[in-house]
Amino acid sequence: MFKGSIVAIVTPFKEQKVDEKALCELIEHHISEGTDAIVPCGTTGESATLDYEEHYRVIEITVKAVNKRAPVIAGTGANSTDETVMITKKAKELGADGALLVAPYYNKPTQEGLYRHYKTVAEKVDIPIVLYNVPGRTAVNMLPSTVARLAEIKNIVAIKEATGDMRQASDIIRLCGDRIAVISGDDFTTLTLMALGGKGVISVSANVAPRDVADMVHAWEKGNMEEAKRLHFKLEPLNQAMFIETNPIPAKTALAMMGKIREEFRLPLCEMSSENREKLRKVLVSYGVLPK
Repeated sequence: MFKGSIVAIVTPFKEQKVDEKALCELIEHHISEGTDAIVPCGTTGESATLDYEEHYRVIEITVKAVNKRAPVIAGTGANSTDETVMITKKAKELGADGALLVAPYYNKPTQEGLYRHYKTVAEKVDIPIVLYNVPGRTAVNMLPSTVARLAEIKNIVAIKEATGDMRQASDIIRLCGDRIAVISGDDFTTLTLMALGGKGVISVSANVAPRDVADMVHAWEKGNMEEAKRLHFKLEPLNQAMFIETNPIPAKTALAMMGKIREEFRLPLCEMSSENREKLRKVLVSYGVLPK
């Protein structure tokens, strides 16, 4: 259901409010550049600093701007199951095609708690659900055995696997087979994961280079391994640069340098250090998205 190059789109701000015009322009750019699906209100979209009305508005804008040209997978996860149900229900009402549910953070639930959390949301909201495992941010790792249990639930259709651990990704694919799509949550693992049977990437780098990320994924899907490898190695310096500082600081800084958005964050995120900004600028110049 969900595959290919999926962008975890940034949320542009203008004077600390959502810049709706800039968001719509970014969406048009992604559609024209071959992005297969769009995730608003994910980690890269600074969902943790959006209030409920802003969160819903970003989803609504994205759904309307995309206008059925690609799936919209709304980030709706929270560290409370009831809150997750509430946000996911609203995303469905707003027309989202799916929901991306980060593992409940800070609480550090057990594997049984994770299972019950996702099962409850899936039972209460009839929408395709993408699990999101990112222990570096949540302090809990959803194990392959738990994913396999969840894959038995009809509307749990995919997982964004962001551990960077290929053994874990391999175990999920082995245990789940075709019952669930495994999607990379780290740009640098995309090609490796697809070689194991993964279905694409929910990408940070696609904010900056949507055509190359899409072309790499599509080349692999078409069996053009040499082209996929070429693009993988081309993208690798950019993939690394996107994490010089906490995501989405480098992605938003890059887009601001490219003239696509304002360079605005919400605390506790802030602008890059001058040293890291210069490192990022050099990568962008070398990549060809900024003039020399």
